[in-house]
Amino acid sequence: MNTPEDTTDEMIMTGTVKWFDPGKGFGFVVCDQGGPDILLHANVLRNFGQGSVVDGSRIEMSVQRSDRGMQATVILKLTPPVDASGTPALRDMEEYTAEQIASQPILPARIKWFDKGKGFGFANVFGDPADIFVHIEVLRRCGLSDLQAGEAIGLRLIDGKRGRMAVEAVSWETITK
Repeated sequence: MNTPEDTTDEMIMTGTVKWFDPGKGFGFVVCDQGGPDILLHANVLRNFGQGSVVDGSRIEMSVQRSDRGMQATVILKLTPPVDASGTPALRDMEEYTAEQIASQPILPARIKWFDKGKGFGFANVFGDPADIFVHIEVLRRCGLSDLQAGEAIGLRLIDGKRGRMAVEAVSWETITK
């Protein structure tokens, strides 16, 4: 594996997302190999198929040195952080095992609205006007930190105590591959 001191144009590196702000359009990655933080631009993240990424996610990326420092150019792999508690993100999910959740189909949906400050929003499965509740904890478990109105996404659903809700969210590109 290359190190930050290498002089090659492109290096494959791994690290941890330090922070990412979709509003600002960038964030930084702490590199496992040491050295300065690596800039992660929103366009690079969008090319991977996501509009956001949760802090603490593991990332494998192609990196290039520029006049401004190290910058990610291509994301090869993103892994959400592991929840040390092992508890479900929401009480409605407690009665479902990981296998039961994984057995649900991933449905194509579009975000109706999402408010990161409130910690939730709603989506609609294509062709179905019924609202689906989307909680920020579900996004965090899946490696996302925010969603934009109109964004296409894949959702696994359950019937919660107050209606249909997302229990898993994946990027649109994940379900179209």
